[in-house]
Amino acid sequence: MNDTLQNALALAGRVLMSLIFIVAGFNKIGGYEGTQAYMEGMGVPGMLLPLVILTELGGGLLLLIGFKARLMAFLLAGFSLLSAVIFHSNFGDSMQSIQFMKNLAIAGGFLYIVAHGPGSWSLDRK
Repeated sequence: MNDTLQNALALAGRVLMSLIFIVAGFNKIGGYEGTQAYMEGMGVPGMLLPLVILTELGGGLLLLIGFKARLMAFLLAGFSLLSAVIFHSNFGDSMQSIQFMKNLAIAGGFLYIVAHGPGSWSLDRK
């Protein structure tokens, strides 16, 4: 595989991996009260919501541009695993099982970025 294609695919992977977190962070700002109530209903203190928004939005944006990408990927992998356990571990509900597996797959993609880096088309490589 040539370098240009490899770099383009690494960038596309970062865009796709970060997009779900950027959108989720923005949505949590717009639906703050509802998200806070949902978190509290799942046993998570609502006062953690600003940290969740910062993690999703900030981490997603930093990963997108490839700044501190390995660190952001590591943190988002942990966030994805923690979210899977807390919010999607009702395996009697097939949709929650799918969400759980989605989070595992996302964490796996992030760990791949941790292992191999963000690619040359990133701020980390400039």
